[in-house]
Amino acid sequence: MLKKISKNSVYLGLALTIASAVFVIALSLPFFTEPRLQGFLYDAGVDSVGALFSAALFFGCMKQKGDGARAFRILVVLVSACFAVNEAIYYTLQAPDKRVLCFSLSLLSKLLDLAVICFIYVYLRETLHFEDRLAGLAEKVISVLLALEIVVVLSNLFWPVTFFIDADGMYRMTAWAWAEDIFLIVTALLMVALIIRSRNPRSQKAAALTFLLFPVIEYVLMHGAFGNSAQYGMILMSLIVMYCVIFNDKSRQLASTQVELDMATGIQAGMLPSAFPAFPDRREFDIHASMDPAKEVGGDFYDMFLIDSDHLALVIADVSGKGIPAALFMMSSKILINDHALMGGTPAEILERVNRQVAANNDAQMFVTVWLGILEISTGKLTTASAGHEYPMLNVNGHYEMLKDRHGLAIGAMEGSRYRNTELQLKKGDSVFVYTDGVAEATDEDNQLFGTDRTLEALNALPADASQKEVLAGVRAAVDAFVKEAPQFDDLTMLGLKYYGPDAAACTQTPS
Repeated sequence: MLKKISKNSVYLGLALTIASAVFVIALSLPFFTEPRLQGFLYDAGVDSVGALFSAALFFGCMKQKGDGARAFRILVVLVSACFAVNEAIYYTLQAPDKRVLCFSLSLLSKLLDLAVICFIYVYLRETLHFEDRLAGLAEKVISVLLALEIVVVLSNLFWPVTFFIDADGMYRMTAWAWAEDIFLIVTALLMVALIIRSRNPRSQKAAALTFLLFPVIEYVLMHGAFGNSAQYGMILMSLIVMYCVIFNDKSRQLASTQVELDMATGIQAGMLPSAFPAFPDRREFDIHASMDPAKEVGGDFYDMFLIDSDHLALVIADVSGKGIPAALFMMSSKILINDHALMGGTPAEILERVNRQVAANNDAQMFVTVWLGILEISTGKLTTASAGHEYPMLNVNGHYEMLKDRHGLAIGAMEGSRYRNTELQLKKGDSVFVYTDGVAEATDEDNQLFGTDRTLEALNALPADASQKEVLAGVRAAVDAFVKEAPQFDDLTMLGLKYYGPDAAACTQTPS
């Protein structure tokens, strides 16, 4: 729902900017024929060109994402509205019969000016990441001054505090007109200080300062001779400069980051078993696993390795968090589990040793849920232990059911955690399906979870002779059909094992 609202708001913004441009151009036509309006031909031209550029700029940034994108689009809509309102004000000036309309439009223009100043600050804050103590002070000062400035502007409804429209339809300022500039001046000074103090590249700082310097330079050089249109034109020019410079800089940074992420993805993928069948010489079992990270790199992992010729270790785990930090923690956890499993012991003992080592050096306070199973291949005895992981699903006699095994705390959550073993006796044809919470918590557009019940339904809907590769593909297909176009928020990892028994070693069947 939120995705649809956000998408619709972007198209609404585009419609508003286009409508403003059409309105300004249509309203400009009388400026060529009515004598009282011909003195505003320059302003009408600036308003028309500015409104068209606003619509084009909005269209160009519609698909922009990331820091400040939404604030920037709102800012473009506001500037577009300023051009339209400014054009309407000029149309009503020097027309005594339109005094009320002129006053109303002037009041609206002043409120739009405040909104523009406010969103310039918001855009800079989100783009340049103001985070020091001055930024906190600026937030409070700007909020208070904005509220006071709104009161000052609206007070003109009851008394000509800063401006009025005289009997001839002309705009007049009072002796207190300077009160309208307090918010602009203080906010501008605070923004200059924040921009200079920020740690952004000089090119971004210079582009940000154009928001403030262009209108000031125009006003100083031209003394406001060309009215508000030139001011809004300068603001629009600075918006274009800001957009081009910041977008270009961030695109280069993104390209560099993407190269690093691609390398990290390759490194992570290289650490997970990806060649299947994983053990082509072993006919006693069929095993398959898959991982689809929510980001370029994920925090989930799986592993499968022979401890000795008769014991197969199975691991599936889910690290707290996402992205590169989770991936780094994932790789270290995977190595530790592998090393301690090869040292011997039951799954519970292995997890206790791993937890002891992780918790002793866990400054990042991350944790990882783990399901560890060791299959005795010759007998079918599967011994498992869980460190806060999802319940496995066991297929006995052709039907999957959830196995609520005994859990301990996640690895790294607390020093001295203890874990307990669960023993299962697999017969020929029995299988085990383990997964991370990305499966059960897959969410559709209505925020409904896929859940464990649907997971069981998907498993039990598969043919009895399905290979483990087909089992995982069937569950993934069910998840995709459920979530449809909704984005994937969590890593989705699965591992399946089917036991054929020691007699299968003499068979010719090759697991897929």
